[in-house]
Amino acid sequence: MSRRATITGAAGFVGARLARRLAADGWQVFRPGKGDPELLSRDLGVVFYCAGLTADYDRRPFDTVEAHASLVAEILRAGRFERFVYCSSTRLYDGLAKPEMDEAEPLVFDPSDPRRVYDLSKALGENLTVTRTAGRGSVARLSNVYDWAAGSPGFLSEWLVQARGGRDITLQSSPHIARDYIHLDDVVEALIAIAAGGEAIVNVAAGRLTSNAEIAQVFVDEGWTVSFTGDANPPPPPNARVARLGRLGVRARPVADMVRGYLRGLKP
Repeated sequence: MSRRATITGAAGFVGARLARRLAADGWQVFRPGKGDPELLSRDLGVVFYCAGLTADYDRRPFDTVEAHASLVAEILRAGRFERFVYCSSTRLYDGLAKPEMDEAEPLVFDPSDPRRVYDLSKALGENLTVTRTAGRGSVARLSNVYDWAAGSPGFLSEWLVQARGGRDITLQSSPHIARDYIHLDDVVEALIAIAAGGEAIVNVAAGRLTSNAEIAQVFVDEGWTVSFTGDANPPPPPNARVARLGRLGVRARPVADMVRGYLRGLKP
């Protein structure tokens, strides 16, 4: 596999960490900015497509489609790449009333729901990646990615960063909500493995839902106090199976163990 990589969204949460890792491993990394014409004219090597919108997709639907599908189509049409790894999301499973989902399950969406623009645009990006790359494309469906570096996005990331400011924490959430969490460094390992492995679609997840209450108990055990402002108890999302990820040699580290180690590192 080429040691030349292109990362779209290289300034973002996942893209920036991936770019640093590849550069440290000796890769030549191209980090194109928005609208860079070289993205369609130069040899891109292995493309890691990390661009996208998450928090503000509903407010910016047309930008969401551009980021998740239109630019993908332009890169694939130009065809100047060795491999193409598209970052999607296990959120595409959320509308399905099943306890578990693997990558082969058909996805179902309601096109009349305006908030489905995220899912539909990601699904189109997936379709282009799998069907229009002559076998050179792979999809990475990421679950809830977290880290504790300042500015890391997402509920758990913000919770972990908050832990550095004091031992009493109040969260605007419910203890009953459960998600599949995977650390950012494990995501980076998975993306590199997917680029080399050739699987069409891979769940990049831990394969286990962990509730806010379970994570809060780790905090309590390590000397923090955690309270929640809500008590909502929604149905859990489908659990993403991770057998394909395991066959690539990647296993997400348990979130409880990661949080415990982080908290112990904060103690004087």
